Amino acid sequence: MNEQSLHWDDLRVVQAIAEAGSLSGAGRRLGASHATVFRRLNAIERRLGVALFERSRTGYAPTPAGEDLAATAARVETEVLGAERRVVGRDLRLSGTIRVTTTDTLLMGLLSPIFADFQRTHPEIVLEVAVSNQLFNLSQRDADVAVRPSPTPPEHLVGRRIGTIAQAIYARSDGAADAWVGPDRHLGYAALDAWMAKQGANACCRYRVDTMFGMLAAARDGLGRAVLPSYLADAEPTLTRLGEPIPELATDLWLLTHPDLRRVARIRAFMAFVAEVLVADERLQQSHGME
Repeated sequence: MNEQSLHWDDLRVVQAIAEAGSLSGAGRRLGASHATVFRRLNAIERRLGVALFERSRTGYAPTPAGEDLAATAARVETEVLGAERRVVGRDLRLSGTIRVTTTDTLLMGLLSPIFADFQRTHPEIVLEVAVSNQLFNLSQRDADVAVRPSPTPPEHLVGRRIGTIAQAIYARSDGAADAWVGPDRHLGYAALDAWMAKQGANACCRYRVDTMFGMLAAARDGLGRAVLPSYLADAEPTLTRLGEPIPELATDLWLLTHPDLRRVARIRAFMAFVAEVLVADERLQQSHGME
């Protein structure tokens, strides 16, 4: 092999440094130490006979040659991940691993018993559940399936709208009558922020929290009224619903995957199983549709 030839690992190192702008940041991405990344970069530059980065106190900036290699690495990564998805897509066995991402409230309020029933039905399939309020990158294989509330799911994903999450105001009967519990800015709930502002509720909001479970706990403990998903709050015996569900805060619930994975037997079986149960769940308003 030509001593000056590039390896995929070389491209990954260059890409990580270019994207992170530092050796320590690149090391975190690669799972390697600062010193290891430094040695690998020096070896690549020595082998190619060209400087790939300008070093400064503020970090590492790619030279034109470095930019070229980083762009090449990004294209190669896209091809490798695409090939991986296509190969996985040919798997017809009801075995293997499915990585699912969803929110903490959906997992506890709706999905955990469904996942348990699916696993008992298909014991050779391993479920890995990643709980996050952020939509994982299914193209990068961060997850295989997402169960998410969203008004507009990403266009590059395929799946099914399996219902609508109703939301309403809840409070404890002996709680603070005029006080409100609201979302902290880190929850990233823009629609609820706008609704509360429109209602003039922010002036009476003296408690904010960055999870729905935290908002439910605050309402349950008498800190004020809160807008909560009905599937979650209706099951809390200490809370009372104040009025009908709020139409402008109703959110579609989606079951999503990447197009390359939709023909994988275990993915198809899982999505069909989850959809069948949730479509029949009276706690969700139904709005069927295939995308």
